[in-house]
Amino acid sequence: MNVMTSTVADPVLEDNGLKLLLSDGKSHYFNYYWLRDNCPSSFSSTTRERSFDIFHLDAAPKAKTAEVTGDVLEITWDSEDHVTRFPLAWLEAYKTPQRRADPADLAREAWYGDHYPNVPRFSQPALKADPELRAKWIEAMLVKGFVILTDMPDSDEGLTETAEMIGRVRPTFFGDYFDVKTHINPTNTAYTASALELHTDTPAEEHAPGVQFLHCRANTVEGGYSLYADGVAVANDFRARDPEGFKLLAETKVPFFCEHDTYDMRSRQTIIELDQHGEVSGLTISQHMLDISDLDQELLDRWYPAFCRFGKMLQEEKYMMTFLMKAGECMVFDNHRIVHGRAAYTAESGDRYLRGTYTDRAEMRSTYRALVSEGRFK
Repeated sequence: MNVMTSTVADPVLEDNGLKLLLSDGKSHYFNYYWLRDNCPSSFSSTTRERSFDIFHLDAAPKAKTAEVTGDVLEITWDSEDHVTRFPLAWLEAYKTPQRRADPADLAREAWYGDHYPNVPRFSQPALKADPELRAKWIEAMLVKGFVILTDMPDSDEGLTETAEMIGRVRPTFFGDYFDVKTHINPTNTAYTASALELHTDTPAEEHAPGVQFLHCRANTVEGGYSLYADGVAVANDFRARDPEGFKLLAETKVPFFCEHDTYDMRSRQTIIELDQHGEVSGLTISQHMLDISDLDQELLDRWYPAFCRFGKMLQEEKYMMTFLMKAGECMVFDNHRIVHGRAAYTAESGDRYLRGTYTDRAEMRSTYRALVSEGRFK
């Protein structure tokens, strides 16, 4: 940020705002409503929220006078007994329209099937004791999307305290937690010993949870290897290989469902998710929860082949990371980026028990910002 150290020309007052010469030698326009609403006195240092209510002004804000004194712009308002003082250095940050810098807006690094030895690993007790290490854990989640935690307590409480280092436990229609083991009357394919195709969880929710935790409590069965792939890596390659197919999957919302005796969840999602920069941020995909499509049948002439081409790419050996989960480990991954599945196993050959829960990506980013930045009020 540029810091003004000398007096510059006084502002030029206009009907709806003022023009101010700043450090680049150019005149920049600032709207009166914006200036009044963001007066430093408009915010409470205690709550860190805006305490001024612009709705209560009797007339539209307009400057009676404005002058630069030292490094401060001072505005006396025309229709109220109030003076606003802005540091010029603060105004410099807003002289051109742009998003406020976000420390959590980190570039994603794609990974492939040989990534397992390089997966970021963190000890759960160490994370509890060290905020700086927690920041590194979340940074790895933002950049890589997949992390393995070790030394997990063999308890239900261990999973809760782990999730709460990122955010609040996020319930789904399966409950606050879910237990992945063989069930007698399963309501989900995960609750059987069958193979589970690559997917993201709960696509039928309007806003599916963003971060998934899978705590391995026991795994002595034959088979049941875990399968993971980076949706960002696959979708980026698909974009280069099949740009028209990519466009179809990134722009066309399709129906998903999850239905049983006590719930009937439905949503419409794009298969490929893009962020505010137009970059791939993840996927929503689940073959067993894709609803019967209600799209135009001629559109399906193009959409279905693209969907199948992409689905086959997901299963290519180049992208598939395969390993056996160990008791005491917890897989933590971005449920909107990482697709996961499981090879079939023999239920009678041992014990396999995973306990899972979710938090939200927005909370994860919030926690990261609080750990690494000063914010606006600290």
